[in-house]
Amino acid sequence: MSLISKRKKLCALISMYLVTGYASADGASKLDAMIVNSDWLGETSEERVKTYAGSREVLTNQELHERGALNLEDALRGVNGIQVLDETGTGILPNIGIRGLNPLRSERLQILVDGYPIAIGPYTNVGVSLFPVTLPSIEAVDIVRGGAAVHYGPNNVGGVLNLVTKPISREFKQSIRERITIAEDTGNAYYDTYYRVAGFVGNDLGVQLQVNLQNGEGFRDHSETDVQNIILDAQYFLDDKNELDMQLQYYNVNAELPGSLSPSAYRADRTDSQRPHDAYDADMLRGNLTWTYNPNSNVEFQWRNFAHKADRTFDFGQGAAFSFDPSLEAEYVADSPRIFHVYGTEPRITFNHGNHTFMAGARFVKEQVSFDVNRLTLTTNEYSQVRNWNFDTEAVALYFSDTIALFEDKLSITPGIRYEDVSTDFEDRINGTTNKNETDKFLPGLTVGFQATDSLFLFTNAQRSLVPVQTAQVTREGAVANELAWNYEIGARSQLSENVSVSGTLFRIDYDDQIQFNRTDSIFENLGETRHEGVELTADWQATTRLALGIGYTYLDTEQLNGANKGNELPNAPEHHFSAHVNYRVGPWKTTLTGLHVSESYSDANSTDEETVNGSAGKLPAYTLVNSRLSREFVVGGNNIEIAVAVNNLLDEEYYFRGVDVSPVGRLPAPGRSLILEGSLDF
Repeated sequence: MSLISKRKKLCALISMYLVTGYASADGASKLDAMIVNSDWLGETSEERVKTYAGSREVLTNQELHERGALNLEDALRGVNGIQVLDETGTGILPNIGIRGLNPLRSERLQILVDGYPIAIGPYTNVGVSLFPVTLPSIEAVDIVRGGAAVHYGPNNVGGVLNLVTKPISREFKQSIRERITIAEDTGNAYYDTYYRVAGFVGNDLGVQLQVNLQNGEGFRDHSETDVQNIILDAQYFLDDKNELDMQLQYYNVNAELPGSLSPSAYRADRTDSQRPHDAYDADMLRGNLTWTYNPNSNVEFQWRNFAHKADRTFDFGQGAAFSFDPSLEAEYVADSPRIFHVYGTEPRITFNHGNHTFMAGARFVKEQVSFDVNRLTLTTNEYSQVRNWNFDTEAVALYFSDTIALFEDKLSITPGIRYEDVSTDFEDRINGTTNKNETDKFLPGLTVGFQATDSLFLFTNAQRSLVPVQTAQVTREGAVANELAWNYEIGARSQLSENVSVSGTLFRIDYDDQIQFNRTDSIFENLGETRHEGVELTADWQATTRLALGIGYTYLDTEQLNGANKGNELPNAPEHHFSAHVNYRVGPWKTTLTGLHVSESYSDANSTDEETVNGSAGKLPAYTLVNSRLSREFVVGGNNIEIAVAVNNLLDEEYYFRGVDVSPVGRLPAPGRSLILEGSLDF
């Protein structure tokens, strides 16, 4: 079937469904019971999360800071089902995975900022090798485990992570925050300075400026880092029906990368670096503009537009035969500059009719990527171009869903479907070869939510997800295919009493053609069919007005279903993940204690037990982390002041992961004990 025929067929299906939906709708509408919101996730309020038909958790700004975390990815460690590989200790290159999906560059997790994708290539470069986010600018983190492809598109096999930035306050406000992180082992200091000013000019125009500057060193040698993050927001109410929202951002980072250590070097000094040539340089200028039109209480039209220009470069050393073994002295230094020009537009409409809430939308994204690799031979000082690649990608998506409310709105059923068509033109400008890759997929989904009693909410869902082949996955001559997966969930949330709430979710991911990096042969390859399944449990108890406790547990079982590694567990997929927190407040004083235990896991598809000599494979150790934080609030002259001291990795746990990206071989040390000093002023 031709592309045109497929699009005509999809449009016909949508039109027919609209007609039948209207025909079956009751003439006496129940519009007051319905909520029109063009963003599928909607508000991050507690009540909205309780009735979301899937596994969802929201971390507020307060919770993020109370965890005594080094950065945003560190704060996410305690979330059920999330695995974090800390590459730098500074948060500039997050590696976040969900439900046993490999955390490398967060490739199987769709990360959004205020609903907009922030991947430098939303289709062909979904790995977060440029992360234009710093913790102080975030108001809340909305975590959806499981697929959400119908409304958010590809690259969300593990789920969706929506980072909600600080809203513009109605009244004029300013905030200043200073934070210093000091590594115990080395005395290295990392400084984090944040300033915010916001308010409305009259009743119609709101503006906000956020500036976040970070500089210093992580806990290891060769880790000097400099970050600049500047965000300008504007909100304009044209009238009572039309609203414009705008955001402009400039982000820049320059960093040394300490990289992996050989096992022997790790045992001698885990804060050392054997990768003196490794570095990272990136910048991004991005903007988005949203027009929202509400002609009446039953209809919302929203037109979202986004664009960015990004430039990121890794510098990395290579030994003989271009080896990444950290114990070998570098014979070559390579650099890999990539320049991205991305534009996207997405109109969508949400409207109520009877007991139906319809949502329909379309998205067009264009990506232009220049991908170079250059290599310097240290013995001869010869500098040559190894790769000069160019990618032009156009992606078109159509999607539609219908939320049907039944039994006095206690039961909601949402069938939906998304069509993705992705076309990439590839040109090798060195040898003159060209190629074209096209893929088109239908991604259906179904969610069901049921308010069984006033205190018990039940849900189940099934979603199909797509991850297109990435440019990074062809740089090592691997022959790989698109990844496809089915996500399934069934779960419940219950408010056992006014002060006690619990939740539980059973999940399963059936994955086709999952891609993993083969460290032995230095190529990407499809593992074939894989399975991820398990259970997530949480409980929260407000014991007294002063004391709050919470626990979370994830059991995970993964398996390679075919191929040479049939029956093996998947890499970076620990079986057990346990977290707990205690909050205690006395007057203006507040203390928080968080704990996390992660069981051991394999680091390669071969499920290698014994560590190889160079550290390329072998089991990863279990680890237990404890963070603590003590804070005090003041009010001086009507201004709010908070001071805090925190200790990250209180027990100084020694643990490691395997190397990442340009330093894939060896042990990657995780941060040791650190002291964090904070002070903030709101005025």
